[in-house]
Amino acid sequence: MKTLFFGTSDFAVPSLRVTAQRTQCAAAVTQPDRPAGRGHKMRPTPVKIAAIELGLQVYEPASLRAFADEIAGESFDLFVLASYGRILPASLLRVPRLGALNVHPSLLPKYRGATPIQSAILNGDSETGVSIMLMDAGMDTGDIVLQQTVPIGDGETYGELHDRLADIGSALLGDAFDLAQRGPLERHAQQGQPTITRPLRREGLLVDLGWEPQRIVRAVRAFSPAPGARAEFAGESVKLLRAHVNSEGGLVIDELIAPNRGPMSGEAYLRSRS
Repeated sequence: MKTLFFGTSDFAVPSLRVTAQRTQCAAAVTQPDRPAGRGHKMRPTPVKIAAIELGLQVYEPASLRAFADEIAGESFDLFVLASYGRILPASLLRVPRLGALNVHPSLLPKYRGATPIQSAILNGDSETGVSIMLMDAGMDTGDIVLQQTVPIGDGETYGELHDRLADIGSALLGDAFDLAQRGPLERHAQQGQPTITRPLRREGLLVDLGWEPQRIVRAVRAFSPAPGARAEFAGESVKLLRAHVNSEGGLVIDELIAPNRGPMSGEAYLRSRS
């Protein structure tokens, strides 16, 4: 099968590798390089880096509608998308013969949108999953091809769950390729009450130390290792990296970062402030 891959973040890299291994992947489409870090140097996306390592051509279109016109004369069996960060216009979705597969880290229609993994942890869910869907013009509204439920480990952080789901998603994508080889993909409409997640904003990272301890711990896990939950203590903003609830039900900050200091325990931080 001839495919075209769309992706941007680290989550997409395992799916890119499976696509390159299991199909005739013509190219990878990713978002343009962006300034990052203190020096604001232009940084390529993880998908661009991986695609170059795989010897794939890379496209970084500013306009997806113009890109659709550019490739309209080419023949593709499937598009594959994982964590691309942009909605494909209908003109682009019409190009591949069998449609466009999207690897999404939730049990759709729950947690559509930008932050499904963080939302599952924040809400205290005991399980989440991966959905392989055939895309339509909406945001994560397409029909389901495959789904797999995944338990969330006690104390599992966003980073840990992210990496597990990325690997599980790539394996499930391989199963979808097997199905596509046999003919038109069977699908079913999403079942259940849809919920929408939003991109992270700085105010969404703020933790009130007066909250119930388990809620604080969930927030710390949901934003660890990056961008990190934030809390105000005695007029100082600190980044909370690890926390747990002790046997007495109290909050324990295992690791935080204060301004101009390295990582330390909450206990060490309090001593430094006394």
